[in-house]
Amino acid sequence: MSASGGISFPFTAIGAECLSSTGTSSLRSPASPPPVAQRSITRDSAEMADIDNKDQPEMDPADMEDVEDVEEEETGEDENSKARQLTVQMMQNPQILAALQERLDGLSGSPSGYMESLPKVVKRRVNALKNLQVKCAHIEAKFYEEVHELERKYAALYQPLFDKRSDIVKAAYEPTDEECEWKADEEEELTDEMKEKAKLEEEKKDEEKEDPKGIPEFWSTVFKNVDLLSDMLQEHDEPILKHLQDIKVKFSDVEQPMSFTLEFLFEPNDFFTNTLLTKTYKMRSEPDVNDPFSFDGPEIMCCTGCTIDWTKGKNVTLKTIKKKQKHKGRGTVRTVTKTVPNDSFFNFFTPPEVPETGELDEDSEAVLAADFEIGHFIRERIVPRAVLYFTGEAIEDDDDDYDEEGEEADDEEGEEEADEENDPDYDPKKDAVPPAECKQQ
Repeated sequence: MSASGGISFPFTAIGAECLSSTGTSSLRSPASPPPVAQRSITRDSAEMADIDNKDQPEMDPADMEDVEDVEEEETGEDENSKARQLTVQMMQNPQILAALQERLDGLSGSPSGYMESLPKVVKRRVNALKNLQVKCAHIEAKFYEEVHELERKYAALYQPLFDKRSDIVKAAYEPTDEECEWKADEEEELTDEMKEKAKLEEEKKDEEKEDPKGIPEFWSTVFKNVDLLSDMLQEHDEPILKHLQDIKVKFSDVEQPMSFTLEFLFEPNDFFTNTLLTKTYKMRSEPDVNDPFSFDGPEIMCCTGCTIDWTKGKNVTLKTIKKKQKHKGRGTVRTVTKTVPNDSFFNFFTPPEVPETGELDEDSEAVLAADFEIGHFIRERIVPRAVLYFTGEAIEDDDDDYDEEGEEADDEEGEEEADEENDPDYDPKKDAVPPAECKQQ
């Protein structure tokens, strides 16, 4: 979310990773150094040392300097060992760790100090650049307003095609042979004889089956094929979504505040009396006065759903549970029936309300962020490319992208292994990881 409380989305295809996460620093205690060997010299050994010293010739002054240097180094190593031991003891103190963690958290996102080191005359020029950047943000906001107008214009051109798609799905229109002709890639290599055989088999299968109307379960299949939407679906939602006939996107009128509405059209069913369920997303395309540099395109500021007129006993967004209560004094037990919220896709139409202050708790903010992502995805991807999500071709394209990334990673790993093998100092035994012990929990 931006400083103003909205979620910024580009007008191009949305990425699945719209939600951002905040990382925190963590401290680890360094490995304890090996204990310093304790040496003791007995009286006999000391005497033997004195005798040996007497037998030794006098040392050259230059040699004495070397001895002094060695003694200084040994003393330094001893001091370093003590310092390391002290560091380990400090790092094992939870109070010290907490203080260091707080200090690191405070440094997160702080300037490096370079700006403060600049001369006053340079800072003055930087301020001029920042004022220019604010003007750029306002021009960019106007650009996105015109993009929205362009979207509205082309939405009117798309709509007749989407209406025809809807008529085919719900069997209001039967396409002609010419409209149904489609040359798949695999058919290009088939001979005429094989094509004729395949056609006869398809006709035979069609005769054995009942003649279905339109394209059954079109939209519910789309929902199941898209992870972002299927995660919202519950088993009790599926019978309802089979009655979903179309999803439309309606943009706000000219001169009206920027917004778009998702319209879900249902055929008459036993679950609710509505034939239309709506979800409206209100947007803003202007930089925040308090934080103009955070502007990154139109922001979804809030969304509103609609009331679903559920048939009695069919409301899947609620469930009834029974709880036993014991009387404190008499000890008697009674069973109480309570109605509580239930997981369902149709909770999508009752999003959390954004208070006037714009401040939300973490849970509500997370729910709204996910809601904005879903609404934007339905508008940008699902409605324009519904048939490709129905057939799974859009999903396959996404999978191909991931496979390519994996192959690149494998290639890089292979190159690293080759470099290690060509390194004359490389010892594979050092990198060998011993098998972990299996411990029964």
